[in-house]
Formats: sequence, C-alpha cells, structure tokens
Amino acid sequence: MHIYALTEKGRLLAQKIANFYPQSSVFFKPQDFKASVQQSFMAKEPLVMICATGIVMRVLADVIHDKTQDPPVLVLDEMGQFVIPLLSGHEGGANDRAKILAEKLKAQAIITTANTYIEPIYTLGVGCERNCPIEFLEDIIYEALDNAELSLDAIASINSIDIKADEMAMLTFAEQKQLIFKTFDKNQLVTQEALLSQRSEYIFNTVGVYGVAESAALFAASELTGKAAELIQPKIKNTKATCAIARSYKQ
Repeated sequence: MHIYALTEKGRLLAQKIANFYPQSSVFFKPQDFKASVQQSFMAKEPLVMICATGIVMRVLADVIHDKTQDPPVLVLDEMGQFVIPLLSGHEGGANDRAKILAEKLKAQAIITTANTYIEPIYTLGVGCERNCPIEFLEDIIYEALDNAELSLDAIASINSIDIKADEMAMLTFAEQKQLIFKTFDKNQLVTQEALLSQRSEYIFNTVGVYGVAESAALFAASELTGKAAELIQPKIKNTKATCAIARSYKQ
C-alpha cells in the first residue's frame, strides 16, 4: 500500500495509517507528485490518497485502464473523517478496504457503488495438527486476515476437511466468533487442485488432497456463489496450524 499526503495534517494521518499496515510506504509531497502516483498505480499498488478527489482523478486520468485490473484507490480528507473508495470498489476490493480502514480510524466509509452489483464473499480454510491448542489456530487466522487486510466480520465461514469435523480448536473458534464451520470430503476438495498455490505430497499421502486450507477455502467460496473462487491469501502456517483465504463473487 502506498499512502500519499500533501499537507502537514495529511502527513500525520498518513503515518497513523501506516502504523496499521507495517508494509506500507508513505509519500509526503514527492517532488513529482503526478509521476510518483502514476508509477505506484501502474505497479498495482493499492493507493491511499489524502487529498481532494479531484486531484486524484486528474493525476490518474491518463493511467486508469479497467476496473478488473486497476488497483484499489481510497481517498481521505486530511482530518481522517471520511474514507472514499474511488476506484476498483468491487473487483479491486476498495469498498472492503475502505470499511476496514474507516473502522480503524473511527471514520465513515462513503460507499457509492450500487448494492445490486456484485458482492465479494470471503471464506477461511484451515488445517491443524490433531488436538491443536486454539491459540495456534487463532494466531494464524488473524495473521492471514491482517495480510489480506480483512476483518473477521468479512468472513462468511471457516472450513476444513471432514476428518477435522471434531477438531475442538476449530469448533471452539467458530463458536466463539459466531462463524459457520463446514467440512468437506476429499472428493469435493480435489476439485480445487488446479487453483492451489502450493502442493504437499505429505498432505496428499495423509488425507488425499494436496492442501487442506487452500482447498477448503476455495471450495467453500465457490459453493456459496456457484462461481469459481480465487485465493487472496495463499496458505500460511505456524508450527501447528495453517490458514488460507479465498474470494468469490455473487450478484
């Protein structure tokens, strides 16, 4: 994420936002503002612009291409009262990013896209060792959510393979967070094999699929929408648990 500011108040807000996103970069009154913003945009970096919407549109007019390919662009006032998803609201996830950032800043997200368009559906896929302590599962889930810049409220369900249907860490986490917990058999999960970011021969020899977390997230998302899903957070792991996040869209 690249954060741009043009005023001193904007700089302070930019630094506050950057504290929420450790891998972000702040640009304060760069020497060639237009060229710098366009370079970030063309590099597919999500943009947070602390300035007037008119400035942003004039700067990006020459490089805006397509809503399915352009990165998300958020615009904020320098006081941090309003967060506007200006570009790639649905497809690029700017609407969701605006809601999450607004929540962090205690600001108001101004969503202007039509509710009747498409809605992203996010699902968690998880795996873990037998009798995994819930802390390990919880830690990896929140790490995945932070990486994807999503809140737990955005998640439709938590999912795994059927042999984990009685896993207490998964059951307890789902119950505590009021999430739907679903499991699927290997014949269902294997349908997602082509979409996996990585394949484990060990997992395949153990449970019959090349990856539990990714497969479960993908299958659950596509089941909810009837459409193909994609990974927005490939599998990450700690010493006892794994997590992945998938997204699909429904009308």
